[in-house]
Amino acid sequence: MTTPEKILLKRVRTCSHEVVPQTSSTGAAGLDLVAALSDDQVLQPGERAIIPTGIAVALPSGCEGQVRPRSGLALKHGVTVLNSPGTIDSDYRGEIQVILINHGQMPFTIRPGDRIAQLIICRYQPVEWAITMDLDQTERNTGGFGHTGR
Repeated sequence: MTTPEKILLKRVRTCSHEVVPQTSSTGAAGLDLVAALSDDQVLQPGERAIIPTGIAVALPSGCEGQVRPRSGLALKHGVTVLNSPGTIDSDYRGEIQVILINHGQMPFTIRPGDRIAQLIICRYQPVEWAITMDLDQTERNTGGFGHTGR
């Protein structure tokens, strides 16, 4: 098996903490994003908040960053990323911030340095539109929601 080509990411700190997103295992796709808070922040049930991560990145052209939930937070506490996946465009240079929501039944405390989300870097293809009167036919064709049954 070959190792995929690495994408070079430039990043700057936006806070006093040394924050470098890392994967938690050799096979992990997601880089852990941590809460760059100066104090604990409590999310009440049903509450949402923007949590800073302490970093800004320069993604290469043709790449996007996807901010995704951490499965452990979702399962154990009902805390997830509200606009999942959130998209970081390659021309955005501001601090990465994560919109968290507490869908759980108990208050949830976010502490400085807690892993709150994960960042996946994906390549994408630019699009050029071709205006046409019809589309190629397929077996599925226009079958939409629930068209294959249960």
